[in-house]
Amino acid sequence: MTAVTMHPIGTVVSPRTDLRDDDWGQVEATIALDATRLGSDAVVGLEQFSHLEVIFVFDRVAAVDIHLGARHPRGRTDWPAVGILAQRAKARPNRLGVSRCALIAVDGLTLRVRGLDAIDGTPVLDVKPYFAEFGPRGPVHQPAWSHALMTDYYR
Repeated sequence: MTAVTMHPIGTVVSPRTDLRDDDWGQVEATIALDATRLGSDAVVGLEQFSHLEVIFVFDRVAAVDIHLGARHPRGRTDWPAVGILAQRAKARPNRLGVSRCALIAVDGLTLRVRGLDAIDGTPVLDVKPYFAEFGPRGPVHQPAWSHALMTDYYR
């Protein structure tokens, strides 16, 4: 396969600097978009949306820590070992994160958000408005361990 090169369009500015997995629900952060790459017209109309999808890089995950096979989520041996593509862990093959968060305000090229699970300094690759029509169609199911994992995630 051909390599893909991407350049961040912005950076997360957040009070959150630690890598713990829970308690993201009330975290307010900003996405500082790069004015050398985007003009102010790039965000025209974005304020009309309540939520965003943010694509970012888990840049603090070292290459040696990337998992390509199965592992126990969060190291919990009471949960089954599942493949890295069957979980949302940071140590993924391309270290990409996708988060849905509330959009609080748009101020020029600064986006104020709540519930973005990315720490301070995280490179942002893209921002998209959340459309309800892109949500799942039909019933959604997932294993019990994943519900347990998410219990305090957005607390």
